[in-house]
Amino acid sequence: MAVTTDTLSDDSALLAGLLDTAGCAIFLDFDGTLVDLAPTPDGVRLEAGVAEALALLSRRHNGALAIISGRPVAQIDAMLSPLVLPVAGVHGVERRGVDGQLRLAATPDVSPVLARAQALAALYPGLLVEQKRGAVALHYRLAPQWQELCVREMTDAVQACPGILLLHGKMVLEAKPAATDKGGAIAAFMQEAPFAGRRAVFAGDDTTDEAGFAFVEQAGGQGVKVGGGASAASLRLSSPAALRVVLLHAAVLAASPNLKE
Repeated sequence: MAVTTDTLSDDSALLAGLLDTAGCAIFLDFDGTLVDLAPTPDGVRLEAGVAEALALLSRRHNGALAIISGRPVAQIDAMLSPLVLPVAGVHGVERRGVDGQLRLAATPDVSPVLARAQALAALYPGLLVEQKRGAVALHYRLAPQWQELCVREMTDAVQACPGILLLHGKMVLEAKPAATDKGGAIAAFMQEAPFAGRRAVFAGDDTTDEAGFAFVEQAGGQGVKVGGGASAASLRLSSPAALRVVLLHAAVLAASPNLKE
């Protein structure tokens, strides 16, 4: 089916216009935004044509397109391969710009939180522990009956670790450095070429993306909340599928030989 602005719903047409505007800097969350959520982190799949659309949009905006994710940079690279984009991983703990240099933030010791999470997973089937650089995620999507237990135990563990913040995501609890977040990662990109001087647009789906929304909105850009829930973002899309439609539509325009940055 051909994609036109007439087929776009909610704030999709507004977002499509932004992505087609010169001087735009595009920032995209991954899980729940570019891809649908899956029962486990390894289960997500990037739909056909999305990586190609990202490549076209990146070229349209002179490389000013980056992924802002809770995943490590290496995982994003594997998902998008062979496409390589600027990426902020682990909520800004890892960040690679267009120069290819990987910048790593200092991280507090999260080993006590990791030990507590692993102990829980050993006792309660369905819990999944994900260890990252300076962070620990405890997923309970496969065992939602243990949510209160997970919140209680992870909160207790984080309170004993200075410099660690507990994020409450969609069926996941993540202990991460308090000093880094997605807003800071976007701010850092916006100080560098080719992002500097552009209007930031950031799409995300979870409470973990709110720091990013807050930054781009106060900086004169646009936050785009994918899905339901209260948010600092001023635009709203119904689902990751709706975002993918917008990206494919924008990529078709970006491929036009008559368009220039």
